[in-house]
Amino acid sequence: MDNQIKPEVENTEHLTGPHKFEMESWISCAPFERLLNMKIVEASEGRATLTMPFFVDFAQGAGLMHGGALVSLADTAVVMAIKSVIDPQTHFATISLETKFLYPVKQGIVTARARITNQKENILHGQATVYNEEERSVLAFTSTFKMAKDKKIKNIAFQDTLGSEPIG
Repeated sequence: MDNQIKPEVENTEHLTGPHKFEMESWISCAPFERLLNMKIVEASEGRATLTMPFFVDFAQGAGLMHGGALVSLADTAVVMAIKSVIDPQTHFATISLETKFLYPVKQGIVTARARITNQKENILHGQATVYNEEERSVLAFTSTFKMAKDKKIKNIAFQDTLGSEPIG
């Protein structure tokens, strides 16, 4: 039996970036979030609610929802809460996170409710809880984000929604 995993594509150079894409607006899903079928229900005043269905592609080997998919939803929910209170096109990123898995997800749509818990200068702290369809907590999440020194990252630009020149 051959245990080696071989890439499906021999030459991946053109697939590995850098990538340019457009987002509908400042508070909208990026390609990874769209891949996971995340939906933004609300994002305002430092709070956000997002949903994501449990498709078979998001299952781990035992048939439960993969922890990485749940963490991605929680992280993105905190991101949207942050975006609701900072200037558009501000660059920021997760620098640490802690996750506690509370209950397995077997089916349905999960919902993440997030909020900013603290902001001091360019450091923001957030919290999210992910719930199953029965409103049972399945994941507790806390994270820390850092905004770029001048709110911009060198050589990285946001595309505007009209597809013209990059912003930044």
